[in-house]
Amino acid sequence: MKKLVLTLFVAATLAGCDQTEPVQTVDWYKAHDAERTAMVSKCRNNPGESDASPNCINAITAQNHLTVEKRGYTKHEPINVLEGGK
Repeated sequence: MKKLVLTLFVAATLAGCDQTEPVQTVDWYKAHDAERTAMVSKCRNNPGESDASPNCINAITAQNHLTVEKRGYTKHEPINVLEGGK
């Protein structure tokens, strides 16, 4: 059991070692159009390998936020049908 735990710990540690690029936030990607576009393109070109990386998730989330903001989405209060539709 101890060998299994040690093996898993070493594997998890080594798995994070190849990440050389810094992780950027969603707000950073919103402010940097060229970098966001390049990262989204990179993520979509190879989704099996890079789509789950933090930068891909943040860049795609930033792209989605900007798209929703362009549409003029406004948040509405939910309608509770059981209370008469308020």
